[in-house]
Amino acid sequence: MTIDIKVPSVGESITEVTLVKWLKKDREWVDRDEIIAELESEKATFEINAEQAGALKIIAAEGDTLKIGDIACSIDTSAAKPEGKTAQSPKVSETKKETPQTAVKKTTAETDIKATPVAAAIIADKKVDIKTVVASGSNGKIFKQDVLEAINNPGRKPGVELFGRNDRKEKMSNLRKTISRRLVEAKNTTAMLTTFNEVDMSAIMDIRAKNKDKFKEIHGVNLGFMSFFTKACCFALQEWPAVNAMLDGENIQYHDYCDVSIAVSAPKGLVVPVIRNAESLSMAEIEKKVVELATKAKENKLTIEEMSGGTFTITNGGVFGSLMSTPIINIPQSAILGMHKIQDRPMAINGQVIIKPMMYLALSYDHRIIDGRESVSFLVRVKDLLENPSLLLFGKDPVKSLLEL
Repeated sequence: MTIDIKVPSVGESITEVTLVKWLKKDREWVDRDEIIAELESEKATFEINAEQAGALKIIAAEGDTLKIGDIACSIDTSAAKPEGKTAQSPKVSETKKETPQTAVKKTTAETDIKATPVAAAIIADKKVDIKTVVASGSNGKIFKQDVLEAINNPGRKPGVELFGRNDRKEKMSNLRKTISRRLVEAKNTTAMLTTFNEVDMSAIMDIRAKNKDKFKEIHGVNLGFMSFFTKACCFALQEWPAVNAMLDGENIQYHDYCDVSIAVSAPKGLVVPVIRNAESLSMAEIEKKVVELATKAKENKLTIEEMSGGTFTITNGGVFGSLMSTPIINIPQSAILGMHKIQDRPMAINGQVIIKPMMYLALSYDHRIIDGRESVSFLVRVKDLLENPSLLLFGKDPVKSLLEL
């Protein structure tokens, strides 16, 4: 009996996906529920599992664009199961101690590459990938100098000139297409404007230096900058609700909650997973959520639900060394806060020049919803909260809270 494996539905707005990679070969035996392929939609990467055990017959090729419901492969459930094939992990072969020369001979034999004894010893000792070595000897023989060249020039591809003029084309992934479309749409459909300010990071850096070890010991996560910025933005968003709103036709939709999207650089492009109800989370809970979402993004395991929604976005270009930028709004949201690199700069304080760790902040916003007064006031409020972290406890001065002022 043969059963067809079809592309599953992954979201209401998604009609097609790209088959990124087959994890099993054609005619290979697969067990029930075993992962057989990776698919990529415009929002996320997901997997296809074998519905039954049997022999796999691949129908769609890697790189093909498939509609929801299209047949990706089939499984012959009547095929004979190969001997020794089990649902458990593959049998681990016994290992034996190998000399550097033996290990390299085994490797070079597999790739039909020969190496001198000295070159073989260096390859084994330094664990050099033979594919990165350009053999200069006759019949592809590797000499000592060939191995040293590969070690000293790790980024250089074998057989490629250092200053060549090669061109190559790659098909855009669905995720990259979506990013491109949304960025252009944001530029063309919003009245986008950016306002800047700078914040003295001394107080936050002091708090982190004094408490980071104890914080990690108790909560099991590092104390980063993102929790401070998220907390500060949540207070400011509740004071200036227009920054947390979005256009819905001729109406403005306000939110009483703060679903903060965080921009994360994933292997296949920029993604913006969401921290739900960030205004209700503690510093540790925010940091744990950031780590969880960032890890899933790097492993391409974010779900559609984890990237959907969001009322406000924070992006941190500072991790890449950006000193200042104008971030693009993550539509249909109305504003995005850009963090940047912390840099020591001379500041005039009370008539004296003092070196302070400063960060530029950029708020890009949709001027159709947010006026200049609101955008500037929001950014000034965020600055005030970050420079006086004690305000993050109540949203205002503790003494004024005590006196109900």
